[in-house]
Amino acid sequence: MKHILFIFLAAFYMNTSAQKTESTLLVGQVAPQFKAHDQNDIEIKSRDILKENELIVVFYRGQWCPYCNRHLSELQDHLVDFKKAGAQLIAITPEKTENIDKTIEKTKADFPILWDKDNSIMKAFGVDFILAENLQKKYKNYGIDLIEANGNESQTLPVPATFVIGKDGKIKYIQYDPNYKNRSSAKDIIKHL
Repeated sequence: MKHILFIFLAAFYMNTSAQKTESTLLVGQVAPQFKAHDQNDIEIKSRDILKENELIVVFYRGQWCPYCNRHLSELQDHLVDFKKAGAQLIAITPEKTENIDKTIEKTKADFPILWDKDNSIMKAFGVDFILAENLQKKYKNYGIDLIEANGNESQTLPVPATFVIGKDGKIKYIQYDPNYKNRSSAKDIIKHL
C-alpha cells in the first residue's frame, strides 16, 4: 500500500512540478518594467503608465481557458472602478494577436491585452512555466494546440496571477496561485489601490 501511495504522489508531483508554488516577486519589491504591443498594435510601456496611474497586471493563459475568460469578464465589469481609483488594467498572454481578438469577443474586454511574444514578461514576473509533456498531450486531445495558439514551440504558459503596482513602481499586491481556478477578485484588487 505504501508503495502505491508513493507512486501516486510521485506521479502527481511530476505533473505539477513545472509550476512554481509561489511568486518569485514580493510585495514591496520594484516590479519589472516591460513593453509590448496590444491588440491594436500600440506599444504599451509600463513606465509610461506609471507616470500617471497605478497599474494592474493580469496574466492569463488563453482564450481557450474558461476560467481566464470568466476572470477577464469580471475585471471588465469593474473597469470603471479601477479607473476611478487611478489604475490602468492590462492583461498579458502568450497567445498571438488573433487569439487575443477571440478573448475580446468572449469577454468584451475594453482594456489593453498584450501579447508576450517571447515570454519575457512572464519570465520577468516569475509566472512562466513549461507545460508538462503529459499535459501537452491532454491539451492536444482537447483541441488546444499551444504551438499554434502562441506562435512558438516553447509550450510556456503563465500561472494565472495579478500584480498591483504603485506609481512608485513597487508591487502593492500579488495574487498568485498554481491552481488555475483561483483568481484575484475585483474587490481584492480595489482594496489594494
